[in-house]
Amino acid sequence: MTLDVRPASVFEDMRALLGPKSPDATVCWCLSHRVPSKLNNELRGPARGAYAAGLCRADPPPGVLAYDGDEPVGWAAVAPRSATSFARSRTIPHVDDLPVWSLWCVRVRPGHRGKGVSHALIAGAVDFARSHGAPVIEAYPLDNGDARVDMTMAYAGIRKNFERAGFTHAADTTSVLAGHPRVLMRLDLRR
Repeated sequence: MTLDVRPASVFEDMRALLGPKSPDATVCWCLSHRVPSKLNNELRGPARGAYAAGLCRADPPPGVLAYDGDEPVGWAAVAPRSATSFARSRTIPHVDDLPVWSLWCVRVRPGHRGKGVSHALIAGAVDFARSHGAPVIEAYPLDNGDARVDMTMAYAGIRKNFERAGFTHAADTTSVLAGHPRVLMRLDLRR
């Protein structure tokens, strides 16, 4: 498998990874941390996909996609923290006043897991943030040790994968996901 990570500017490829099987279904589209809570609750069914399509046309796009050839096989959401709900989070602390970027969702398509896609996505998200002038990138993965993680709740990533990518523990959080504490991991991009 040869992986290529690119900005998520092709909506149909984003849809392949995040979209519902039924166009009227209300799924996340990775909007729950990107838009204010009120808007997140108002966007239902096809309106969520239409909003995500608009994000793909924006500069910068909403994240990165991993491709195996021409097939989209993975997604990572990455944006300035100030443009996410993490900017106002009571459970995920602010370490300093730097204009950090957040990497909060890593998703690998079934059938492609265990093949290095999440590692490529993390590296691609780091490169994406760096290319847009981010001084630091943060992630808020599960600190699950060796415990298994429910795949539907593994979107935040796991601590070990971020450590392998050079991220270091910056702070504990009071956030818990799928029974596992989340930690704030950071990578300084100014070096």
